[in-house]
Amino acid sequence: MSTSIIHLEDIQKSYFMGKQELKVLKGVSLGIEQNEYVALMGPSGSGKSTLMNILGCLDSPTSGTYILNGQDVSKMPDNDLADVRNQEIGFVFQQFNLMPRLTALENVALPLVYAGISRRQRNEIAMSMLEKVSLHDRSHHKPNELSGGQCQRVAIARALVNNPSLILADEPTGNLDTKTSIEIMDIFGAIQAAGNTVVLVTHEEDISKYAHRVVRLRDGVIESDKRKVQAYQPA
Repeated sequence: MSTSIIHLEDIQKSYFMGKQELKVLKGVSLGIEQNEYVALMGPSGSGKSTLMNILGCLDSPTSGTYILNGQDVSKMPDNDLADVRNQEIGFVFQQFNLMPRLTALENVALPLVYAGISRRQRNEIAMSMLEKVSLHDRSHHKPNELSGGQCQRVAIARALVNNPSLILADEPTGNLDTKTSIEIMDIFGAIQAAGNTVVLVTHEEDISKYAHRVVRLRDGVIESDKRKVQAYQPA
């Protein structure tokens, strides 16, 4: 029985400017197993952001096949893709993407509103997620009352709240200092150790060291794909 959560086969993605075709992904094939911790790397223009958007069901490939947790999402209509995103994927972004007028607890609980879960149950689940990232004591603070690192912890708790199959993190330490970055990466390590699949998009070599496997893109194709024998541990 396959434990593959992501299966990409010959993924191509082109954008059109008038009649001119810009090929961004030129035949990417990639498999990621459940509970893997993968860093996607590559220089600007390599196609890693486009690939991340496809992995996150934020965009669809021009051609090729994408199987996510047993579902072919390659040609799904937008409404169905939105359902898949809500059920299967937890997103963590560089800019945190928190709602400024909501408390930390309300931000974490927000995805559960769309799932039709009662307010009491939403708050219980959200608080348990804040406890996982050691932020339950700041649950009633709004984003402008939290540090950058605390905001990212809220964003991670929100990503976990729907019990997704995949955590997708796009430059999650890009706005943080070194000490806070290490703390955030330790949280991702704990998430993966607890059984989640983590795919991290980064251009920072120091951050990629935390992953167990590094996939490098260049000019729209996979340049290298290396697994590590032992995961990096911070000093």
